[in-house]
Amino acid sequence: MLKKSTAVFMVIAALLCGSLLTLAVTGSLLSGQAAGESLATAPSIGTGLKQSEARKLGTTLGLIESNYYQNVDRTKLIDGAVNGMMEALGDPYSNYMAKETAEKFEESIEGSFTGIGAEVSSDNGKVVVVSPIKGSPAERAGVQAKDIIVSVNGQSLEGMDLNDAVAKIRGPKGSTAVLVIQRSGSAEPLTLKIVRDDVKLETVYSTMEQGGIGVIEITQFSLNTADRFKEELDKLEKKGLKGLVIDVRNDPGGVLPVVIDIAEQFVPSGKTIVQVENKEKQRELTTSKGSGKDYPVTVLMNKGSASASEILAGALQQSAGAKLIGENSFGKGTVQTSFDKQMGDGSLLKITIAKWLTPNGSWIHGKGIKPDIAVAQPDYFSVSPIDKSRPLQYNMNNADVKSAQTMLDGLGYKPGRKDGYFDTGTKEAVRKFQSASKLKATGIIDVKTAEALEAALIKAIRKPANDNQRNRGIEEIRKEIGAKAAKS
Repeated sequence: MLKKSTAVFMVIAALLCGSLLTLAVTGSLLSGQAAGESLATAPSIGTGLKQSEARKLGTTLGLIESNYYQNVDRTKLIDGAVNGMMEALGDPYSNYMAKETAEKFEESIEGSFTGIGAEVSSDNGKVVVVSPIKGSPAERAGVQAKDIIVSVNGQSLEGMDLNDAVAKIRGPKGSTAVLVIQRSGSAEPLTLKIVRDDVKLETVYSTMEQGGIGVIEITQFSLNTADRFKEELDKLEKKGLKGLVIDVRNDPGGVLPVVIDIAEQFVPSGKTIVQVENKEKQRELTTSKGSGKDYPVTVLMNKGSASASEILAGALQQSAGAKLIGENSFGKGTVQTSFDKQMGDGSLLKITIAKWLTPNGSWIHGKGIKPDIAVAQPDYFSVSPIDKSRPLQYNMNNADVKSAQTMLDGLGYKPGRKDGYFDTGTKEAVRKFQSASKLKATGIIDVKTAEALEAALIKAIRKPANDNQRNRGIEEIRKEIGAKAAKS
């Protein structure tokens, strides 16, 4: 029994006595996001297990091995003990990753992985989507921030450990994940079939609009994002940049030094970028060493903007005078640090060690950051996919008909209503769409028609002209440029 007790003690002690790593992460490996923050000062290290506690765990392990009616896997039992401690914290951002999951996490930090491409977290036993990744299978299938993934391929995720849930959702390239999703505002669960694929994480995109207004989109704050941002910003400035829109919508976060590096380019020297507070209420302020910019900046955000995205938004709003445009952000205000070398077996432990605050001291956890200018997207941007298990036709009345009507209306085929009742106006709109799409004009929404509707809608959503939030961000920059010119 002593050997068993000692073994357990050594495993648990290794978890609690490691040194700080430079990367801290949040969310999970489903998305492959390096979505979290690092802390400049190491957290305090505990004393580990008392002898009585180690004896209790060792005795439990011994009793199971000696008396359980089947053979048991010691590794699974030890992993289960560690998982149990992490779950007891009641913190969705603190968790344990076994070797295989930790390896996938390392892949994701480098910028690519295989899966569906959606950042998730755990909330009261439910798997919640933080954000789908731009261009990923999840985004193309219609997965949205705040969606709850109920089951995968018929297996319920309710109450499942987050890492186990992620393992169910991930899979080899080309395989299919059938997700049942519960979405706020939808009475019935949605079923999405997603073909897993390689997800490449290009994190920075830029364009130049008329009048010298640049737009830079950041999809996550990965290891190379700051360098990529500088490259794109330099290109825009050489083209005569007069104002900048920074888009962090559906960006689930990243590595703290990266977001600080980006923020410093806009926050004047000496002003605060972020504050980090530990459990002793001690605060560490990160101040800018940059010089700021002489052109106006706006930041686009939505409910999928989380963690490092919120740090950037808060810093630019409160310390650089940028306007925030769009929707309330996600609301993730804690700091995680990952421990892997201390584990000795390839596994990884992620622990919330502090909370971060905006420059003015606000803690946005669970609340998010409110935009200066609230702008909603067209309703078809968030419409639910159509259930293709049965055709939709005249005189039906359900949520799928409502989704189809919203899609038709957004595409310019006016059904006359969007309440879910399939009337003659809806039938005629379907016929017009089918004719334009070179489909048989039956007025019935079959599988081919539903797929064509969704494909056409994705194209419409991706057109910048239809993006209310982006357009408003550009408009605000134009106003500021005009106001500046009038003063000079």
